[in-house]
Amino acid sequence: MDERIYREYVAILKEELQPAMGCTEPIAVAYCAALARKTLGALPETVEVLASANIIKNVKSVIVPNTNGQRGIAAAAAAGIISDNADAQLQVLASLTPEQVDAVGIYLRQAAFTVRRAGKDYVFDIQVRVTAGADSASVEIAGYHTNVIHIEKNDIVQFHKDYQESGSQHATDRSLLTVEQIIAFANEMDIADVEETLQRQIDYNWAIAEEGLRGDYGANIGRILLQSYGMSIHNRAKAYAAAGSDARMNGCDLPVVINSGSGNQGMTASLPVVEYAKELNVGYEKMIRAVALSDLVTIHLKSGIGRLSAYCGAVSAGCGCGAGIAYLYGGGLKEIEHTIVNSIAIDSGMVCDGAKASCAAKIASAVDAGILGYHMYKNGQQFRAGDGLVTKGVEETIRNIGILAREGMRETDREILHIMCD
Repeated sequence: MDERIYREYVAILKEELQPAMGCTEPIAVAYCAALARKTLGALPETVEVLASANIIKNVKSVIVPNTNGQRGIAAAAAAGIISDNADAQLQVLASLTPEQVDAVGIYLRQAAFTVRRAGKDYVFDIQVRVTAGADSASVEIAGYHTNVIHIEKNDIVQFHKDYQESGSQHATDRSLLTVEQIIAFANEMDIADVEETLQRQIDYNWAIAEEGLRGDYGANIGRILLQSYGMSIHNRAKAYAAAGSDARMNGCDLPVVINSGSGNQGMTASLPVVEYAKELNVGYEKMIRAVALSDLVTIHLKSGIGRLSAYCGAVSAGCGCGAGIAYLYGGGLKEIEHTIVNSIAIDSGMVCDGAKASCAAKIASAVDAGILGYHMYKNGQQFRAGDGLVTKGVEETIRNIGILAREGMRETDREILHIMCD
């Protein structure tokens, strides 16, 4: 494949597959709050958090790690401030000591916290304003989880960069992503170019999935799947991805490697593919290639949808893992394209109503759709152009989904937030 496209694909994987501890939206709040404390230079006496609707939705119900089971924006901000570790970014809560964990609850009671809706019309916006005595500081993150766009102290701007909601949020060129080129990349890539990035994803996500199966987290969807439906490879693939989400949504302090800003998507794109690779005994190199393909297909679908939406991100990752599994079975362009289209047609109605325990069940459904999408085509069945959102060609169908999620579901997003909060 073209050398420039190849290098961009390598860079996209490295840009997207980053480690994070805890659900990424509350962690972004914690990071913003930690950076506000660092700017202030003291423990804040007042903390005001302004957040966009999608941030509120995704933080409301999820347990923040290392807070003794607390939920919500104020808890995330308090934990970030107590950590005083802004340099760690999305690992900001990873190094809290037991004493700091206990201090989070005390600080929540002592400081004056205010949480309200941000006035800006950004999908992803977090602003934290803090004061201590006569000093004040504020930090704003917009667009994605670590994109700091403004820092000021005592009304003096220390850092600012312009941000446009419609502009590119990435250093890499996502317009180069196509299913055909993704398959070419998976076939031709030098394993050494991506091995560290992908092996970290596999190691981190496998560890939290096993913890999810061992422990008592949320609704224990992963464990229920294994107890109820047995140890077939199809069921294990769903169960491991769901178990990782069980743990992550419900306070586990193990890190995950995210995809498209989401740990749930990072686990959905990787864990079922790894499970199938072990079952099929395809070897390490084939497994790495399949995981890369799954990750890139997931990123391709999510690029048109956006970071946060009323459209459940697990659907895109389910399509990705279905494509990766098709690749493990020896599928080429035709098999993978039809797997993706079939998967889209099966599960595209699933909405995102925030991060919480039921995400694990949605992941199981998305993985099931990806696997069914492959087996449909393997058995001579497929959804065709004109079947709902499906149109002729995989790229055109992917484009339809992006338009639906990004434009068509804006009112759905507002109504979901209204139902959840009011």
